[in-house]
Amino acid sequence: MRAASLALLLALLPCGIQASAFDGLNGDPGLRSASAIVIDSQGNVVYGKDADSVRSIASITKLMTAIVVLDSGLSLDEKITITRDDRDTVRLTGSRLEYGATLTRREMLLLALMASENRAASALGRNYPGGTDAFVAAMNEKANALGMAHSQFADPVGLKTENRSTARDLALLVAAGRKYSLITQASTTRSMSVQPWSSRGPLTYVNTNRLLKNDSWDISLSKTGYINDSGRCLVMQTTIDGEDLSVVFLNSFGKLTPFGDSNRLRSWLRSASGH
Repeated sequence: MRAASLALLLALLPCGIQASAFDGLNGDPGLRSASAIVIDSQGNVVYGKDADSVRSIASITKLMTAIVVLDSGLSLDEKITITRDDRDTVRLTGSRLEYGATLTRREMLLLALMASENRAASALGRNYPGGTDAFVAAMNEKANALGMAHSQFADPVGLKTENRSTARDLALLVAAGRKYSLITQASTTRSMSVQPWSSRGPLTYVNTNRLLKNDSWDISLSKTGYINDSGRCLVMQTTIDGEDLSVVFLNSFGKLTPFGDSNRLRSWLRSASGH
């Protein structure tokens, strides 16, 4: 890992952690993601595969969106309303948040992270001082501050192919995200209900990371992503055999491949620690 990026990562990670439990790993986990990286709590690369290739990252983008929103200090209790400006004109995806749906900024952030709700993420950027353009500029400024030298952001949602990064850069984003309690809470919430209209019933959303349904996984931060250009993507902060790990999978083919890669990785890591 480059020295500057390693220093930034170490500053973002907790201190006082003992040596990695995964020293002396042999073989290969057989991951099917095109790019991957696993970094321990001291910034050591436990595993890497094409970790410096720049790729589209789809809705992993929303992690940076949440960080910029929280850094702004804007009221999380302020009500935000979905408008036609939040519709997806890039990929024409739909949404259950119809025009006129109103939720707090906190609820929009929760939906953007846990359910990858596109209109919620768009509304967060649009309601930033200066609008969406200023918000995207702030995203790129934050990326530079985190040492994400090979990353760029083009929208707050992740629908544009131009949202690009590397697995190594995204490990820095994961480490930064874990410092925000609302991000760790939102990204690992299994399901939640919101009521965007006073005259209608609630809408229930579920987390896009199916590993959260499995109690054998200890996950403290999570985000999935997918567009055709990016393939399936998954980033996590997880604990395996007592070791805190940042995990990034990019450009997986097949809806279940990132989750399969997660289990393959865990089995491989446990082989080194005797479990």
